[in-house]
Amino acid sequence: MDQQHDGTSRRRLLQAGALGAGAAMIPGVASAAPAVSGQSGRPGPDAEELRFTLAVVPDTQYLFDLDRGDGAPLTASFKYLIEHRENLAFTAHLGDVVENAQASEFAQADPVFGVLDRARLPYSVLAGNHDIDASKDDQRGDSPYLHVFGPKRFRRMSTYGGSTPDGYNSYHVFRAGGRQWLLLAMDWRPSDAGFAWARRVIAAHPRLPVILTTHDLVYADAGDPVAHLSDHGNRVWDQLVDGNDQIFLTLNGHYWPSGRVVKQNAAGHDVHLHITNYQDRYYGGSGMIRLYHFDLARNVIDVETISPWILGQDPARRSELAEGEIELTDDTNRFSVPIDFAERFAGFAPVPVRPARPAAKLVVPGTVAYWRFDGPVASRVVDHSGRGNHLTTTYLPGSPALKASDEFHPEQPGHASWMFAGGKKPARGGYLTTAADAPLNRLTFRGGYTIEAFVKLLDDGADHSWMGLLSRMGTGADAGKTGSDPSEPVVNLGFSGGRQVQWAVYPLDRNDTFTNWGHEQAAGEWFHLAVVNDGRFTTLYVDSSPLLRNPSTRSNGLATANLPWLLGANHYDNTIEQAFAGHIGELRIVDRALPVRSFLNA
Repeated sequence: MDQQHDGTSRRRLLQAGALGAGAAMIPGVASAAPAVSGQSGRPGPDAEELRFTLAVVPDTQYLFDLDRGDGAPLTASFKYLIEHRENLAFTAHLGDVVENAQASEFAQADPVFGVLDRARLPYSVLAGNHDIDASKDDQRGDSPYLHVFGPKRFRRMSTYGGSTPDGYNSYHVFRAGGRQWLLLAMDWRPSDAGFAWARRVIAAHPRLPVILTTHDLVYADAGDPVAHLSDHGNRVWDQLVDGNDQIFLTLNGHYWPSGRVVKQNAAGHDVHLHITNYQDRYYGGSGMIRLYHFDLARNVIDVETISPWILGQDPARRSELAEGEIELTDDTNRFSVPIDFAERFAGFAPVPVRPARPAAKLVVPGTVAYWRFDGPVASRVVDHSGRGNHLTTTYLPGSPALKASDEFHPEQPGHASWMFAGGKKPARGGYLTTAADAPLNRLTFRGGYTIEAFVKLLDDGADHSWMGLLSRMGTGADAGKTGSDPSEPVVNLGFSGGRQVQWAVYPLDRNDTFTNWGHEQAAGEWFHLAVVNDGRFTTLYVDSSPLLRNPSTRSNGLATANLPWLLGANHYDNTIEQAFAGHIGELRIVDRALPVRSFLNA
């Protein structure tokens, strides 16, 4: 960095997009050359895996400072990235590659970056104020920087999309996390034409989330990690970030110490602005790198800061200062950024809703009952299996009516649900029952069974412990069972006081209840629940994931007293004490074990 910026002595110490890389022809953009396929060394990341890493390399200027530098730390960082390339999607340098903008310094840096070139790891570089004539914008003309880090260096990268005619601004598109991402590498001082070019690039990729990298944007004061826009940063915000909702993350160096801030753009959405720079620390920053671990499954970016150069040294020979620089673990340099990616990107790249599927398509062989709650509340719910196991709506005394809802699980075939407002003390709520002569009442499922449901538990803070989702009237005693508590229902799929799934039944081959347990389910969130028995063992699944507390003891069939089934309630000693509280989308029963690939959410 300079002590001066924007003409003032301000401070002394400081992730299924529309277009692929090079696919958009943008006026005024140097076009990309054909991508080179294949890469040496370890295999690269699986582009469809929901977890990937973006590596960030801040100011390396003191490593390439005439005769005072040492490229070894950055070389070690690049080799580390190559060794861990199975998770690495892209690497971004934030500018100030060298200290004095001299050709001799770029000659030192060139072979170090060649380590990445030979490994065919995609990366971007942008000009910081120490790399060029900082008094001029990107119309400054030729420079030693362009000779080494101009468009010619990047044209053969598979991610390279193009550059401005002056060569100082570029963009890359990389695929990771099952989608495409656009990364802008902007000059120290973009001209108005440079900003216009960036806006055209974004407009040409209207569905891609954008990461903006530039050298000067935000700064933070020592002792206060909350970042602030610099004078130039205000210009970048006004001309590029604020009005482009696709930009969700910005990364810059130049100042130190590190810091971050979240600002809302014109659309009212969060933009995460991060500054990272370690040139003031031991050995010019020791080749320190930031690793942004995107996790689209957990909706978070986990950030860590390490020095691979020091990490790779013999511990017995590390200097005292080096020991303190292996990894920075303070809150400013090791942190997590929660982002609901689908929600944040919904304005420009909404996740397509899975089309509704007709019930007839889901009646697989062996289906004995299939109920969907995708219509208005009615006194009768049709059994789509064709077996005649229709349901009748019933209410406990003084109960509120069931309500039709347009909410549904994203993988649910029917795009609706019913809201059950059950409770206890007093017992209340609506539920449904099969008829007294329904064929389902007599079935014993000796060959196995699969029971599936789409469910969302009510998040109202009330006590709904031990409520039932699906049950069978009749007790163990009614079915001739004399186990530990013969007043228990012969079949009960419900939820404990801790919202743990419980499948408690009297099998045909046991005289006592047999129970599978799940984990605590979050109220207010949809999930798919499945109970699968193959005639010998029973397994609980939540969102197609097998749970832990599944008994290894054999269990065959389901006892019956030839009485109706209850959906949305359970009983004790044939007395219904409360109804279900939450949403039920649909429920299917099949008289055999289904593989996960055949579940309703597959």
